Amino acid sequence: MFRRADPRLGEFAVVPLDPHADAALLHRWVTDPKAAFWLMQDADEKDVAEEYERIAAHPHHDAFLGLHRGRPAFLVERYDPAHVELAGLYDPQPGDVGMHFLTAPGDTPLHGFTRAVITTVMAMLFDDPEARRVVVEPDVRNTAVHALNEAVGFEPVATIAKPEKDALLSVCTRDRFAAAVRGAAT
Repeated sequence: MFRRADPRLGEFAVVPLDPHADAALLHRWVTDPKAAFWLMQDADEKDVAEEYERIAAHPHHDAFLGLHRGRPAFLVERYDPAHVELAGLYDPQPGDVGMHFLTAPGDTPLHGFTRAVITTVMAMLFDDPEARRVVVEPDVRNTAVHALNEAVGFEPVATIAKPEKDALLSVCTRDRFAAAVRGAAT
């Protein structure tokens, strides 16, 4: 569906997720202690499959499997924030697209991997000419993702109260992302 060659880490791809075939893999990822902000720590494999079946059936939400050098390595969710996650919590603009991503837990960290993943996800989202801004709402306590978001061009807008968390609403325009990518390449 989408491919990006990272100059240092090689080929990344984003493909459709299969809620049933990928459930065991996703279960390992979303229940890992490092995925605490994903809020699925107590889910079993059936719960994970059902959650991704709901996403697949939703007209304003979808999920993808991210590959690194052909192997599953990250999870991506794309949603319309006017209808999912942020409905009624912010003033949506035409061309807004929401995003979640999760890197797979691993034993051997690869320097720059998470930055390459979010760059791939953002490039995929902005590959759609209708996308003007990417909107995210990570937990306010997730300082690591806030720094990563800032590195690819996100600007914090407000702290918002969601039922499951206090979230840092942040947005990234196409131009800010392009400038961040250019800046990282120099």
